[in-house]
Parts: sequence; structure tokens; C-alpha cells
Amino acid sequence: MALGYLSGTWLGALTVCRLAGVRDPRLAGSCNPGFSNVLRLYGTRLALATLVVDAAKGMPVLWLAMAMGMPPWAQGLVGLGVLLGHSYPAWHRFRGGKAVASAFGVMLVLTPWVALVCAALWSLLAWRVRTAAIATLASAALAPLASIWLAPDYVGVVIAFTLLVLARHVLNIRRLGRGDEPGLGRRHD
Repeated sequence: MALGYLSGTWLGALTVCRLAGVRDPRLAGSCNPGFSNVLRLYGTRLALATLVVDAAKGMPVLWLAMAMGMPPWAQGLVGLGVLLGHSYPAWHRFRGGKAVASAFGVMLVLTPWVALVCAALWSLLAWRVRTAAIATLASAALAPLASIWLAPDYVGVVIAFTLLVLARHVLNIRRLGRGDEPGLGRRHD
């Protein structure tokens, strides 16, 4: 779990934006170091690079947990460590991202079919409603249901991941209620 946490603390948005020579995404837009804010601030190319880093960063430690023959609940603890590291990185004053891309990467290793079903729903909703928060909340709600059918050994693990992602989106839920949640198509200056 500690290795998961350490791998999770690597915030892809910071690395990608530094390498691209653009402003730290924590200082503009929603001030969140994640895919959606980078997309709104800097476009598709940097957002996709952020998504890849955040999804892939926990994979090696999860593969190690699986190779060691850890049971699903223990693999889930390693994955939870990745998500907690992304959400609360010690080196960034415990101010991290919302763990959506990291959860996708963790689930891609542990429950690949659940991850792909949730990614398909996220993509469809993001395309139709143009709001990452709605796509994320719906996908997170679907994950435990999909895991019952597609990955029954990991249902408890997926529920824990879902609860963390939903908790990280409380402010988005409030903004959705007020009608001022930024859409994916709107770029900040």
C-alpha cells in the first residue's frame, strides 16, 4: 500500500505541463491537477498525456501485487494507496487530483472489463453533455454494479474506489446543483 501511495503521488499534470512549458494547472481554471482542467486550459494533447501518466503510474506496483499472489482485497489496498497518493500527495501539501484517471488505471489492471465499460460510459456522457463531472459521477456509480457481473471478487474493492472518487467530487456536485460547473468545451484564459 505504501508503494501504491508513493507511485500515486506523481501528479501527471504537473510533469506534462512543466515539460510543455505551460503554467502549473493548479494555478488556473479549477486549480485541479487532472485531465479535465488540463483539457480546458491547454487542450487535448496535454490532457491525453496527463491521462496516460495518471492511469499508468500505479500499474507496476499493482502488477507486482498480482505477481506476489496477493488476494483481491490486498490488491485493492495497493490500488487504494495509488488513489490516496494521487488525491493527497505529501509533497504537494496533500492537495492532489480527484483520482479519476488513477482509478481508471488501477481498475484497468484489477478489473479490466469494468474499467472499459466505465470508460465507454464516461466518453459517451462527456461527448453528449460536455461536463466531466456528470460523466465521472455516472461512471463511478456504474462501477460497483458492473463489477458484480464482470469482476465479482473485486466488488468491495470497486466500492471503496467509487466512494473515494465520489467524495473527491463533492464540490463538483455542489457546482452542478448551482449550474456553474465548467464544461469540457470551455477553455479558461
